[in-house]
Amino acid sequence: MSPHRRSLRFWSGAVTAALALTVTTVGQASAADVNNARNAGFESGLSDWTCSAGSGTTVSSPVRTGAAALQATPSGQDNARCAQTVRVKPDSTYTLGAWVRGGYAYLGVTGTGTTDVSTWTPDSSSWKQLSTTFATGSSTTSVTVYTHGWYGQPAYYADDVSVFGPDGGGGTDPGPTIPSAPGGLNVSGTTSSSVSLAWNAVSGATGYTVYRDGTKVTAVSGTSATVTGLAASTSYSFQVTATNGAGESPRSAAVTGTTNKPNGPGPALPKHAVTGYWQNFNNGAAVQKLADVQAQYDIIAVAFADATSTPGAVTFNLDSAGLGGYTVDQFKADIRAKQAAGKKVIVSVGGERGTVAVNDAASAANFANSVYSVMQTYGFDGVDIDLENGLNATYMTQALRSLAAKAGSSLIITMAPQTIDMQSTSNSYFQTALNIKDILTVVNMQYYNSGSMLGCDGKVYSQGSVDFLTALACIQLEGGLAPSQVGLGLPASTRGAGSGYVSPTVVNNALDCLAKGTGCGSFKPPRTYPGLRGAMTWSTNWDATAGNAWSNAVGPHVHGLP
Repeated sequence: MSPHRRSLRFWSGAVTAALALTVTTVGQASAADVNNARNAGFESGLSDWTCSAGSGTTVSSPVRTGAAALQATPSGQDNARCAQTVRVKPDSTYTLGAWVRGGYAYLGVTGTGTTDVSTWTPDSSSWKQLSTTFATGSSTTSVTVYTHGWYGQPAYYADDVSVFGPDGGGGTDPGPTIPSAPGGLNVSGTTSSSVSLAWNAVSGATGYTVYRDGTKVTAVSGTSATVTGLAASTSYSFQVTATNGAGESPRSAAVTGTTNKPNGPGPALPKHAVTGYWQNFNNGAAVQKLADVQAQYDIIAVAFADATSTPGAVTFNLDSAGLGGYTVDQFKADIRAKQAAGKKVIVSVGGERGTVAVNDAASAANFANSVYSVMQTYGFDGVDIDLENGLNATYMTQALRSLAAKAGSSLIITMAPQTIDMQSTSNSYFQTALNIKDILTVVNMQYYNSGSMLGCDGKVYSQGSVDFLTALACIQLEGGLAPSQVGLGLPASTRGAGSGYVSPTVVNNALDCLAKGTGCGSFKPPRTYPGLRGAMTWSTNWDATAGNAWSNAVGPHVHGLP
């Protein structure tokens, strides 16, 4: 998987300690307060704003509300500071706020005449609210509010800047209006005790309220929610409203969600599935919580489990510090929420630097027992085998069959071999896959970081083309694996691997070639495989860094295969 841990922890921790900054919730403004910021939503381009070194521009996507947002791109010598002078009243208190996403983002104010303040957040793939308060001095009539990123880091986005407080006389943006009712409310997943909901975003909304049978049960900032604590085999009616500073919208049309039978199985894995690796570390890609993983991913492989001093045994340690304070309890809750939405969350063993070795009966037993323990502790649905330094087919087979005996028929087993590992059925990785064919979910071979390889027609193909994907997949499809056990593994962006990146269009053409016989290059497979499972990527984090271009293109295509 090539998880090069180019850690940002040392400097982000230093910045945190130095600035002692906090992210807080915006307080309710008083009736007399106004937003003193002008062009707060960047609907008039950069009017009233000045950005350092030409670093700022306005974009139409992503935006939080309206039709525009700020995009500011730092360089090695510039932190992309965008600022505005705001008129204020002396001896007054103001609440400064903004919504941000993308790279590291800072929000602050100078010239207050008292204590200048600022706040920040690590990079985020979704909109996140920053807020802080400041007081003006006895002779202060204007302040400078600003946003900025961090040197050499990815671009950040900002929208809906606010300086709420007494009218400073400099002019204001129009206040918010009550949003319209959300549309598209639907049930996206169920368990025996929960119902997951999703709906369409509403322009101008800052949050949403969920009602169950007419009673408010939760409030969220995004367009999905999971209602828990429900009785099994019971139907409930749900509605959603949109909210902002102006008030609450009418309720949406109602939908009915029915919980599963007690101890019943969760939603089955779809016929065609997308697998994404989620990074339990910060290597420069967008840092995600599991809840941030894009909805197109059906199987989320958590990378990685850690080896222990006991041969064959593994454990899992959440990198809370590297993930911005992500707690184990939050992680477990996010696993449950993903499962409620029909997703499978598994733990991956190995990676480029993985050192787990299963080469005798004792280590096979240790592997099975420890993986099952990790599954029980965190709620994982299964395991991914990504041992890039070789494996023993006899004992890995023994280990996985022992694990299956413990976990039962719902166990998910995936594998991510390198191209060299699947050139022949005599290879230990291929042998293992065939040995456990009756319990194997999918093999997502890594079609990257590879040299030239043989296709199933005996010809040599170079990585980076449709032919490389289809001719090598043909070896697995004709070598004994079922089409439902074969997926195409590609990096989500050029930064996700050392080599082998192809555009989503090439991935989709390869999928069509194998499943439907269309979109092929010079290589034509001997038959079509409409049951082909789908595709995999390293990683959901690099996908988010690239604006979700991979999952937005490949996900719907996979799910639309015959």
